[in-house]
Amino acid sequence: MSEPVDVVLIGGGIMSATLGTLLKQLQPDWKIVVIERLSEVAQESSNAWNNAGTGHAALCELNYMPDPDDPSKAISINEQFQQSRQLWASLVERGVLDAPSTFINATPHMTFVRGEGDVAYLRDRYETLKDQPLFAGIEFSDDSRVINQWAPLLMQKRRAGEPFAATRMPAGTDVDFGALTRQLFDHLRGTGVKVVTNREVRSLKRRPDGTWRLSYRNTLGRTPGSIDARFVFVGAGGWAIKLLQSAGIPEISGYGVFPIGGQFLKTTNPALVAQHQAKVYSQASVGAPPMSVPHLDARVVDGEQSLLFGPFATFSPKFLKQGRLTDIVAQVRFGNIGTMLKVGVTNLDLVRYLVGELMKTHKKKVASLREFMPTAKDEDWELIQAGQRAQVMKRDPQKGAVLQLGTEVVTSADGSLAGLLGASPGASTAASIMLGLLKTCFPDRIEGWNPALRALIPSYGATLNDRPEAAAKELAATADALAIGR
Repeated sequence: MSEPVDVVLIGGGIMSATLGTLLKQLQPDWKIVVIERLSEVAQESSNAWNNAGTGHAALCELNYMPDPDDPSKAISINEQFQQSRQLWASLVERGVLDAPSTFINATPHMTFVRGEGDVAYLRDRYETLKDQPLFAGIEFSDDSRVINQWAPLLMQKRRAGEPFAATRMPAGTDVDFGALTRQLFDHLRGTGVKVVTNREVRSLKRRPDGTWRLSYRNTLGRTPGSIDARFVFVGAGGWAIKLLQSAGIPEISGYGVFPIGGQFLKTTNPALVAQHQAKVYSQASVGAPPMSVPHLDARVVDGEQSLLFGPFATFSPKFLKQGRLTDIVAQVRFGNIGTMLKVGVTNLDLVRYLVGELMKTHKKKVASLREFMPTAKDEDWELIQAGQRAQVMKRDPQKGAVLQLGTEVVTSADGSLAGLLGASPGASTAASIMLGLLKTCFPDRIEGWNPALRALIPSYGATLNDRPEAAAKELAATADALAIGR
């Protein structure tokens, strides 16, 4: 067996790409290997058609601010997205990434609600956010003429007398995370990082010297092999839990994941695309998971403009789009079966919601779209399958167990192994998540890395929203570097 490599990154998505890029900037001498089970990187959750492409900054997503008087969660999400923006801007300036328009485009973020209760909520939310530095420029209107200027498709043939309102944030973005991921890996290859595809890691075992042995099987030819590493990151989407369980670390006990798929209605009709240059979010249905908040989005993928509406939830026992039917059962352990049963009993609304979604025909899905866009026609829209998301199930001291929104990093006690569980807003906050991982897993090196990290991400180690001048400066700098306006 050859000498252990310094780092192995399992999974060819945005998380591994971000961590690999940071580590190569910080420790250019380290030997890093990336292992991806599919034939190319960025084919699962990071693929542009497997996610909505929203640069999640809580500008329009109501689930980050259920209490209109409490902006703390929305501010936290925005702070995290600013770190991603700063990292991408630095990488563009250093020539790591291509022209910004190849992966990010300015797209206003809007929220649109109907009914007196939601209109009052949205007005209160706006009043809370308008004075927050990271939300500077947010607009509110309940005037149909103004909203028609912002997003004409929302207002055409809308019923007279219906209460509605919208907020608009011009500084929103649409992100092609697939293109971003591929560019990061292309650069890593150029710096000597080995990116291996068509290779599936089957197990992780700790060796007596503290390193990790990864046993794998090549998908072409089925030949087995192994590699040893001093540090391992598991960024394999829903399959992360399987590999962390294989490693036998006690920290994974009590965790489970629940897979939820999604579909979008898509149109490339130029007449429609030209009338909707925004991402418009609304309230989720009762019992729906937060990732199923309905939204009508302008997208730019590989230079092509389109509109997406959804998502419509689907169910499959697979943890990945190209996973296995046994995934949901194979995760069951003595340590997590109680968590999973408790989550099942306390989320019956979710079960009913999923059943209702699965029974929707194409006509019914377009009917849902008409709540946003009254003039929508069946023939203009096609249904596309999005990615699989594995929502975290975990123990909770108050509720016993919860189905959790967002992502969570699970780390071994010695920091030599870490894995990412969960979903949205993961990709948008990848920089922040990986910065936290560096601090946790490399405590003896982080102080020495801090100057380099601050050069990449100026707000690293501090927050912006409580420093208006710094917030304005960084928002302007990243807007200019990424060519996304202010």
